[in-house]
Amino acid sequence: MGVAMEGSKSSSTTMQVSFVCQRCSQPLKLDTSFNVLDRVTIQELIAPLVTVTPSKQTESNEAESAPEETFVETKQDGVARKYIPPARMMSTESANSFTLIGEASDGGTMENLSRRLKVTSDLFDIMSGQTDVDHPLCEECTDTLLDHLDTQLNITENECQNYKNCLELLSQLKEEEEDSLLLELQKLGEEESSLVGELEAVEEQRAALAEDLVQGRSHSQQLDTEELQYQKEYSEFKRQQLELDDELKSVDNQMRYCQIQLDRLKKTNVFNATFHIWHSGQFGTINNFRLGRLPSVPVEWNEINAAWGQTVLLLHALANKMGLRFQRYRLVPYGNHSYLESLTDKSKELPLYCSGGLHFFWDKFDHAMVAFLDCVQEGICSIVLDTSVLFSAIRHQNVQTEHLEFIDQL
Repeated sequence: MGVAMEGSKSSSTTMQVSFVCQRCSQPLKLDTSFNVLDRVTIQELIAPLVTVTPSKQTESNEAESAPEETFVETKQDGVARKYIPPARMMSTESANSFTLIGEASDGGTMENLSRRLKVTSDLFDIMSGQTDVDHPLCEECTDTLLDHLDTQLNITENECQNYKNCLELLSQLKEEEEDSLLLELQKLGEEESSLVGELEAVEEQRAALAEDLVQGRSHSQQLDTEELQYQKEYSEFKRQQLELDDELKSVDNQMRYCQIQLDRLKKTNVFNATFHIWHSGQFGTINNFRLGRLPSVPVEWNEINAAWGQTVLLLHALANKMGLRFQRYRLVPYGNHSYLESLTDKSKELPLYCSGGLHFFWDKFDHAMVAFLDCVQEGICSIVLDTSVLFSAIRHQNVQTEHLEFIDQL
């Protein structure tokens, strides 16, 4: 409960007390009647509400007790009402009673302001404790509260009237109808029991199905997890397969390329590619170097020496390829200064190069050319000999084959 105290200066110093509404918190100005309270009024305000059920004698003496504010419960309305007992029921003072000090009910002011404030506050506290509503209240909040209580009263009276109508309707029913209703009620009870049994069975089935559903969902989740794992493994294997396929195709392409290169190399004559022998006018050429000269066509000796160097290198390579060892000379390819060594006379070198000049120095060059031709002849003879041996071996094999066929015919 809110209390505000204000002081103002006048001819005589006074203190004004204001209270606050417990619902809207607005300041209140108490009526002057709160300053003049007799003992009977205080007892009525602080008296507790008592619920009673008056007897028939009370109903018969309703006229006599009319001045009293009573709320009784009757069979007609069935509403519990509360009343405030008169002052004579309060023979003994309660613990919340108090005595006013100061001027009495003649309307005088209190001599002691603190005592008057305490009395008023205690009064509001007692009133708040006796009801469900806190006090004090302003006029608007009191009207709102009264409207709300009137609404509840109307609702309660309507319910009471409905109960009365139902009671009258039930009292008008015949015994046969009552028996039929009892039988129907019994049948409905039996039907309810059977339906309860069916409901319990259905609940059991529902619980079993719910458990199966939980297991099915768990199994489904497990299958989904396994499927996801299988998809990952499948994707990984598929990736490896694609990589292996690409690698296989790459290897196949490399093998095809190598096979093509091998076939091309097999068809390629190394000597034809390395030593290009052709002619240029009246001179034979090897790798575009002319081998020889005429008075009318003086070829440079450097070109002739280079041609002889290529020729010696070609014959030397052919001899190594065939495994041929010359008997009288050894070829020494040395570019445009190639020469031959005599195997019978190690100190004798036959140069296959010349720088021109006097014909006196041409003897070794001539002997070198003769020795080179000797090596060429020796190589040709060796090739012919090998060819004849090969041909004789082939003829011998053919003769043996014919003899075997003749023996088979016999």
